[in-house]
Amino acid sequence: MATSVIAGKGLLEREHELAVLAESLARVESDGCGALVLLSGEAGVGKTALLREFCERQATGAQIFRGACDPLFTPEPLGPLLDIADGLGGDFAEALSERRELHELVGALTQTLATRRPAVLAFEDVHWADEATLDVLRVLIRRIEKVAVLVVLTFRDDELEWSHPLRRTLGELATQRSVTRLKLTPLSPDGVGELARPHGVDAGELYRTTGGNPFFVVEALASGGDRIPATVREAVLARGARLSSSARSLLETVALVPPQAELWLLDALLGSPADDLEDCLASGMLRSEPAGIVFRHELARLAVEESVAPDCALAAHRRALAALADPPDGAADLARLAHHAEAARDAESVLAYSPAAAERAAAVGAHREAAAQYARAFRFGHGLPPQERADLLERQAEACYLTDQYEEGIAALEHALEIHRAEGDRLREGDVLARLSDFLWCPGRTQESERRAREAVSLLEPLPRRGELAHAYSVLAFSCDRASRGAEAAEWASRALELAERVGDEPTAVNALMVLQTGEALERARRAGLDRHVASALTILAGGSLSGCRYREAASYIQDGLDFCEERGIELSQLYLLAFRARFELDQGLWNEAADTAGTVLGIHRTSTSPRILALCVLALLRARRGDPGWSELLDEAEQLAEPTGELGRRGPVAAAKAETAWLAGNREGVAAATDELIPLARDLSEGRLLGELGSWRRLAGLETDIATPVPGPFRPQLEGAWSAAAKQWGELGCRYQAAIARAATGDETQLRLALDELQELGASAAAAVVARRLRERGIRGLPRGPRRSTRENPVGLTTRELEVLTLVAKGLRNTEIAERLFLSKRTVDRHVSSVLRKLSVRTRSQASAEAVRLGLAAQVE
Repeated sequence: MATSVIAGKGLLEREHELAVLAESLARVESDGCGALVLLSGEAGVGKTALLREFCERQATGAQIFRGACDPLFTPEPLGPLLDIADGLGGDFAEALSERRELHELVGALTQTLATRRPAVLAFEDVHWADEATLDVLRVLIRRIEKVAVLVVLTFRDDELEWSHPLRRTLGELATQRSVTRLKLTPLSPDGVGELARPHGVDAGELYRTTGGNPFFVVEALASGGDRIPATVREAVLARGARLSSSARSLLETVALVPPQAELWLLDALLGSPADDLEDCLASGMLRSEPAGIVFRHELARLAVEESVAPDCALAAHRRALAALADPPDGAADLARLAHHAEAARDAESVLAYSPAAAERAAAVGAHREAAAQYARAFRFGHGLPPQERADLLERQAEACYLTDQYEEGIAALEHALEIHRAEGDRLREGDVLARLSDFLWCPGRTQESERRAREAVSLLEPLPRRGELAHAYSVLAFSCDRASRGAEAAEWASRALELAERVGDEPTAVNALMVLQTGEALERARRAGLDRHVASALTILAGGSLSGCRYREAASYIQDGLDFCEERGIELSQLYLLAFRARFELDQGLWNEAADTAGTVLGIHRTSTSPRILALCVLALLRARRGDPGWSELLDEAEQLAEPTGELGRRGPVAAAKAETAWLAGNREGVAAATDELIPLARDLSEGRLLGELGSWRRLAGLETDIATPVPGPFRPQLEGAWSAAAKQWGELGCRYQAAIARAATGDETQLRLALDELQELGASAAAAVVARRLRERGIRGLPRGPRRSTRENPVGLTTRELEVLTLVAKGLRNTEIAERLFLSKRTVDRHVSSVLRKLSVRTRSQASAEAVRLGLAAQVE
């Protein structure tokens, strides 16, 4: 079960293991003594892919001989040795064909290997090896220090029961000095995210279902919309087919009772399955945890669950429901009971357990689970009174709001609206209309959102003045505020605040203050314990700080908000805050981090369009500034999302990005087209930062612009033509790119040169080309064409960041330690290390360290 986890030009998250293999081979070459690497890991983790990549890297070096063991009930004796015999030739091929005694066969093998030095001898899947092969390996490895060969054995360590013959071999090898053990682990969440990103799937869900197993990840991505890829299903079921019928029954039972099968539960459902449990654990499909017995991978559990006959599954769920309702210790698990009640088609039990499970889930921040539980209860609630059914829908919608599941939430509210209208309940009808308005805004259905808010106000105003009307006022205030109609927004918010405080509706009072005074809203929300409102206030404050170029303040709000939302499961605000962080990182010159964060936002497929628009703009600007392709497609998607809303808050970032990319391309008409329509609108609506950005690109393109509205500090001197002052202010704010552009705009030769160096240091090749062209137009010669100054100042072309990484590698730090030291992601460090090894023309970290000392590179950044 081999798979490939290729990312770019190398294996993803396998540089350390490749380096260990390369170092082992290097020692064999230099010392003339053999070495053994034991490469273990679960099925599908990528052992074959790793070995293949390693061998391909040695294409012009050592000779490679590979053999494989087959999963046969009666494997051919010495099968993997037969695989290598023809290629190895010599006395060994003859000795093997004559089936000579063990000591003669090993002697012939070592003598033949001695003529092939250096050599790599790789045997795959030795957990399936016959005993004769294992005997040869044991004797060979005892003599390995006398032969210049690297022996690599791969095996599945999750399939070795205590009596497995390979365990004896491994035990004998434990004392060998020449042995290196490598255990391949599944991909990290970041690694799964990198593979998932081009496919537009939820990386978190993919990681949960696959456990990071590369085979499962790759097959799940390749299958598109299939829940269980056929390849995974076949592999899982084939593995289970090797078990006895009673062990397979136990496997199916564990699959039907997620998340784990407690031992007492297995006893209740199956009797005393001790022997069968041991077999299932030894197969590697199950593992034992403190809570009970679980599948090693969720995809495997789902594959087995789907294979159970419907009548057998129904009976098993009914037995599980009865057993779990009265556990031997502790309280009953409401979520599990609701799961089995649905599978057992027991409507009464579903209605008893699902709403209670939803409340418990919401109380601990598991709002996605709460939404699913309310939806389950509604499906079985045909016999409930209409208002109770509507209540389930409204509770589901509230949980959907917090988790940005807007399509489901809107459908639930529209259904509830129909129920209230049929019942003639105008108060609840108006309340649901206001809530529906809230839902419709995030997906960009802005006109419909405002219409629903006005309908709610019209419906509720003739009724006694209660909190429902105050809420409708606050929702309408929000719609007006997002549409940049500040005076009207303030009027409705004031009405909402006055009525909410009169009737004692604190959540609605806080909502109104979000429009009037967000800082005060935050404090009141914290005091009242209104988590959703705290998250919203932090999000608004973070966005406002970014708009005002108050970066230190923005960083604080963003981090506080992300921590708060993470602890409470508020996914909606978390998504907005991640988009703001991507913009913050872009402005602060943290471009690799900005790309990662924007990619995270784009990889989380939710309904809200604002975070996606901002992330698309960030990624497009990064690509355009670096001279990379693909930025125009990103801006096209952002524009398609933003334009129908008519809102400046969504259209503005797209227009600013289009203006900048047009300037980078020397397209004066493109700058005018991107700014002509929005500048008057932004001026009328007092959108300061947008005016500053659009106006700056117009001035840089030589277009006149009239800005009468106050703009954030660093934009003011740009619009006045005082570029030196602007460069200073941007520099003080940590915005290196903006500072460099402002320096270049001064026209001063010294400032142009400084700007060129800074842009090259950032990797902003497109803007650097603009500045270099201007210098050449002025007749200035000797300008660099290509790598930036710090890169040119070392003989192998390492960037400043690569020099930093190399210095830490030379000090013996691992990639995770380097990431912590430099405040980078591990994936970014992995890429830097791979680039350093390539530029230095070495294969290992130790070789890189030696080369750094020889060239004097590590000292450059000490």
